[in-house]
Amino acid sequence: MRIFVAGATGAIGRLLVPLLAAQGHQVTATTRSPAKAGQLRALGAEPAVVDGLDAVAVGEAVARAEPEVVIHQMTSLAGAVSLRRFDQVFAVTNQLRTQGTDHLLAAASAAGARRFIAQSYTGWPNIREGGPVKTEDDPLDPQPPPAQRESLAAIRHLEQAVLAAPLDGIVLRYGSFYGPGASDAFAALIRRRMVPVIGDGAGIWSFLHIDDAAAATAAAVLRGRPGSYNVVDDEPARVAEWLPFAAKAVGAKPPYRVPVWLGRLAAGEVGVSMMTQIRGSSNARAKRELGWQPAWPSWRQGFGAGLTAARPLRTVS
Repeated sequence: MRIFVAGATGAIGRLLVPLLAAQGHQVTATTRSPAKAGQLRALGAEPAVVDGLDAVAVGEAVARAEPEVVIHQMTSLAGAVSLRRFDQVFAVTNQLRTQGTDHLLAAASAAGARRFIAQSYTGWPNIREGGPVKTEDDPLDPQPPPAQRESLAAIRHLEQAVLAAPLDGIVLRYGSFYGPGASDAFAALIRRRMVPVIGDGAGIWSFLHIDDAAAATAAAVLRGRPGSYNVVDDEPARVAEWLPFAAKAVGAKPPYRVPVWLGRLAAGEVGVSMMTQIRGSSNARAKRELGWQPAWPSWRQGFGAGLTAARPLRTVS
């Protein structure tokens, strides 16, 4: 099968491209950097140097590839994330989720692609009311913290555009990534005790090992009805539970605990929301309809192996 992967040098793309190639697919993969073209060729893909915000370039690249499936993995998330300036940090990613999605959908439709798979996110976008774990049928947050409003609007745009497109649109809502190349910076912050438990630490996070993200994406190439899917592990967990475990796993002292007022000064309303209010996500639909099972069913296994290790090495209890 001919597959076009946009944004192939990111954390997922670097795993997804060789996985698709090993399954016998003919992969065209994009990067914005000419210096990374050789890396993509080594992974088993035909490289294409494309700026995802350039509609003409995107259209030409997709037309040349003549894909049956287009996969949208375009983000721009290099560097540290400031929770106080969340929308500013995600500004380019938000453009890729709006303009970039529109360009890629138009190119996919013009080229006759039958399926379009797009990266979205679950966790903080969930509504912060009601039960602790949300499904794809639950609404997104109607009133996110002000510093996240543009980012949530971009996610809404991506999901609505993909699901309304005249092809089989699949939205994969990934959980919070960890694993090689996905959580190195986060692990470093935990080691430096720069990630505190704010307030009661009741915010619920759903995690996902980066290997499992790639595997679920590959599964969606062949399976799944049009719609959205939460791609997360089996164990949503409160910050007060997973953060001390993560600190122990990376050899750090226990995280500091700070009151909400102090957390708000340090991390803004977004930080308080993520540490005390957000809801987790159910993966039942993805497991049932994509035929996918996480190789790392619990963050306990992944964190216990070390947040940057590729395979389990030890257990932390």
